[in-house]
Amino acid sequence: GRETWPERPDYATNDERLKNRDALNEEIDLVTQTRTSEAWIETLTEAGVPCGPIKSIDQVFADPQVRHLGVSQSVESAALGPIGLLAQPVVLTRTPSALRTAAPERGEHSEEILGDFGYSAAEIADLRQRKVI
Repeated sequence: GRETWPERPDYATNDERLKNRDALNEEIDLVTQTRTSEAWIETLTEAGVPCGPIKSIDQVFADPQVRHLGVSQSVESAALGPIGLLAQPVVLTRTPSALRTAAPERGEHSEEILGDFGYSAAEIADLRQRKVI
């Protein structure tokens, strides 16, 4: 609906659009606010423009396709209890991936890591007592 934009010198070439990016983005923002995301997606799709909605995290987890594909998986967090995470979006038959645990809490594996580096239990306790870890 903005047939004159390509004729405007400040938008006529990519270099000009880049120079005037802020102004062009402001104009695009004003236009896109006139309709819903769904309406724009329909219009742009019909015009052959690849597009889709930008979803919030709660919308991603509620999406029927995410649920159908099993991309959302629940794991147990020591601090938060059961939490939903997004798994790998690609499923490989011979080498499948799986979410086994939540991300560790800060310092959760300090003892194991320091032990792997040769620190004794007494040295690790001393570091903890001195609040180094």
